Amino acid sequence: MTARHVIAIDQGTTSSRAIVFDAEGDIKGLAQREFPQHYPADGWVEHDPEDIWRDVQTVLREALAAAKLRPQDIAAIGITNQRETTVVWERASGQPIHRAIVWQDRRTADLCKALRDAGATELVQGKTGLLIDSYFSATKIAWILDHVPGARARAERGELCFGTIDCFLLNRLTAGQVHATDATNASRSMLFDIHRQDWDDELCRLFRVPRAILPRVLDCSGEFGALAPDILGASIPITGMAGDQQAATVGQACFQPGMMKSTYGTGCFALVNTGERAVQSQHRLLTTVAYRLNGKTSYALEGSIFIAGAGVKWLRDKLKIVSNAAETAALAASVPDGHGVYVVPAFVGLGAPYWDAQARGAILGLTLDSSAAHIARAMLEAVAYQTRDLTDAMAADGASSPTALRVDGGMVANDWLCQFLADMLNIPVERPRVIETTALGAAYLAGLATGVYASLDAVGYAWRCERRFEPRMTNGQREALLGGWKKAVTRVLSS
Repeated sequence: MTARHVIAIDQGTTSSRAIVFDAEGDIKGLAQREFPQHYPADGWVEHDPEDIWRDVQTVLREALAAAKLRPQDIAAIGITNQRETTVVWERASGQPIHRAIVWQDRRTADLCKALRDAGATELVQGKTGLLIDSYFSATKIAWILDHVPGARARAERGELCFGTIDCFLLNRLTAGQVHATDATNASRSMLFDIHRQDWDDELCRLFRVPRAILPRVLDCSGEFGALAPDILGASIPITGMAGDQQAATVGQACFQPGMMKSTYGTGCFALVNTGERAVQSQHRLLTTVAYRLNGKTSYALEGSIFIAGAGVKWLRDKLKIVSNAAETAALAASVPDGHGVYVVPAFVGLGAPYWDAQARGAILGLTLDSSAAHIARAMLEAVAYQTRDLTDAMAADGASSPTALRVDGGMVANDWLCQFLADMLNIPVERPRVIETTALGAAYLAGLATGVYASLDAVGYAWRCERRFEPRMTNGQREALLGGWKKAVTRVLSS
């Protein structure tokens, strides 16, 4: 095979990127475009799928040009995506019937509460590994079908397609030829039985989602379709797909039970590999598909934090405390401690282990001596405190204790944050040489199917640590700070 490069499409919550990787997993070209967010009501978050589609085409071309490669040099394309974000489109035309409802959106929180009150929690968690929450796709689909005139009847007739962003992009990239997703994205819908690895009719009835609207579910690595030639000038196989957090798990080579990664982007998502065992959480974590290869499923326990990098963006765009995210590290280090200031970034509710959709953000502990530096520091600290909440819940669920935490995402370029994470978790934090591990995981999955990468063992061997942060805080300091955090959280919980 002469083509030895892979392009990963990394479609995130605030930007779309394409990255070209070579056979050693090194970046050869990168392009990125931010796109608008829409907030039509309190707690509502939407994207225009056409914005995403336009930008994905652009970054594909720009990344290829940046790598100084031809389309013929690309062996495969992989896709990774913001999960749960829901698109419904016309099967015939490919046109969305409503803006995409984003994973952060809380408009169906009341419906989810009604289902919990009706006793559906055990059924849903038992089959899907998920808690009933507006975070996931099922109630978003139902909302669109209920609020777009005629949509429900059209869905029943098979005229509409549902997909998360990966599925929507695959459909567009293949000129409407393919309506499919992978097992990781399907597992985030509340409609997919993760044990049987199939859509579930009982869940479809519960959430009022016609099965005719659902895509085929495939392994994470294999033949998904081929890129329409008019996009890059050649037809290229699309052979890898995984939701962003599962792709990062692959990119971090967390292939053995007990290995753990945490990705810090718009939100924060920590996954610990549990192998072939789907551990049902008793502490409000999620059981999810880590990856499915050659028909064999590996599972993970996941904790989801809704606001991480989005909080820094808020400091930049709304409070004007910083002009760019990198300034937060210097601000945090400019003060000797947090001065008792805590930020609870519940801008769109709180995720695991609280799952409180009605909670809202707060800055607590302010005095006349508090400064912008204290608020910036508290925002970074909140990311570490929330990660500690997740690791405590994972340990309580019986997951193997990690010997280290592998971190990735844009926020981990911040050395101050990585050190504070190590201090709060009391384990080493390892930052890889390539921090674009979400895209790298998608590239690995695509390349495994086309021979660019030989095996999972080879991927694991290729992983390299760029810097290791060792904990250096005393137990007394750690417990005092965590105690203050827990008190702060109680102030924002809705009940």
